[in-house]
Amino acid sequence: MAVEQRQDYDVVFLGGGTGGYVAAIRAAQLGLKVAVVEKDKVGGTCLHRGCIPSKALLKSAELLEQARRAREFGVLVGEVQGDYATAFRRSQQVVEQLHKGIHFLFRKHGITLIQGVGRLTANRTVLVNSADGQHQELRGRAIVIDTGSRPRPIPGIPFDGVRVLNSDHTTAELDWYPKRVIIRGGGATGVEHATIYRSFGAEVTLVGRIVPNEDEEVQQQLIRAFTRKGIRIIPDYRPTAEDFDITEGGVRMRVRKSGAPEEIIEADALFVALGREGNIEDIGLEELSIRTKDGFLVTDEYFRTNVEGVYAIGDVLGIQQLAHTAMHQGIIAVEHIAGEKPLPLDYQRVPVVTYCHPEIASLGLTEREAKEQGRAIKVGKFPFRANGKSLIEGESDGFVKVIADAESNDILGVHIIGNHATELIAEVALAKLLEATPWEIGLSVHPHPTVSEVIGEAALAVDNLAIHI
Repeated sequence: MAVEQRQDYDVVFLGGGTGGYVAAIRAAQLGLKVAVVEKDKVGGTCLHRGCIPSKALLKSAELLEQARRAREFGVLVGEVQGDYATAFRRSQQVVEQLHKGIHFLFRKHGITLIQGVGRLTANRTVLVNSADGQHQELRGRAIVIDTGSRPRPIPGIPFDGVRVLNSDHTTAELDWYPKRVIIRGGGATGVEHATIYRSFGAEVTLVGRIVPNEDEEVQQQLIRAFTRKGIRIIPDYRPTAEDFDITEGGVRMRVRKSGAPEEIIEADALFVALGREGNIEDIGLEELSIRTKDGFLVTDEYFRTNVEGVYAIGDVLGIQQLAHTAMHQGIIAVEHIAGEKPLPLDYQRVPVVTYCHPEIASLGLTEREAKEQGRAIKVGKFPFRANGKSLIEGESDGFVKVIADAESNDILGVHIIGNHATELIAEVALAKLLEATPWEIGLSVHPHPTVSEVIGEAALAVDNLAIHI
């Protein structure tokens, strides 16, 4: 293979996802010469096939539900109908605007973006095969792997984009939704899609534990909310490929439970939300003997792999596959490359957010996890129904739960399900960073009437000092 060009950089990124592009900008701010190799579109899964388009669709679903309730607020409208194709088109417009913004930032910071498929070779080098057939060699003082992840299928059932769907299809390709859908998997992607589809009128069957990593009280609250919406939940069933029939006409799932007759559920499509697999194939890991475990890369607290000069960040690590986690991993990695002394990332301080309805946000330990660690705890809870602004907005479902160490008074975990949960958690994240106690959160003045008051009240409730309950 003839190499037409050879270029030297301080840092070469193999992949330009959310973690990669943010880290590239930070590296450029630190005075490093940076190149990003991306085979698709800079911004990665989050921007193009995940966070951004899905939340745009969720916003459309939210407005649709609000319009159906308009009469409650004294607003008279005609027949309310959803136009999914228009909602999808709007989501793509949002994506494209943000995509152009990243290109602007790359130009602003002098970052070289190279479109092509990259592969690691010896001596901290990435060989790039461009779409136009050109081959170039990029040498870096450091290499950062940010190749991301892909949806995990049900073994034996390949994705086809028509009857068997994943989030890549629904957020980037399909301007239609299945009128009857079986969603396999109750994590964030599963419950968010259940929210979208049900709001647009689909018949939804959700199979699997609901938000299994959240606090058990949050799980139960969401199950009640989804059941009221007409979403059927089968939480204790784990179907395999043998339980599905996929045909040109649709999908059939057999529900087989001990002691119960077999049930057949028919749908137009199966949406699979069973987590994600790391993109570690064909990028040169074997040649460099870069260590992997269970299909993901292994690094230290500064995101160094076992090979000197090679770092890895983002979903390819399999740790908290969240866009904001990847961003901070990337910043830590490039600051380390630049000779700075960054603080390692404490995952107990990273908020986890889910944009179903009602929204969910959490940080730190669940009550069960805290007890399993043998900690003496105290718990404060405050319901949204006791908050004036939530009643004003007609969104009074849910609660805030604060878990603190009974001896040190340290915040161990905070769990929110309800109105604006994904925004409210930011206050808690800052409090955790600054090692604030629940009492100090309660001492902070929260303006009235705002939804934010639920945070202060829940924090005060830890010591039985909440005012409005």
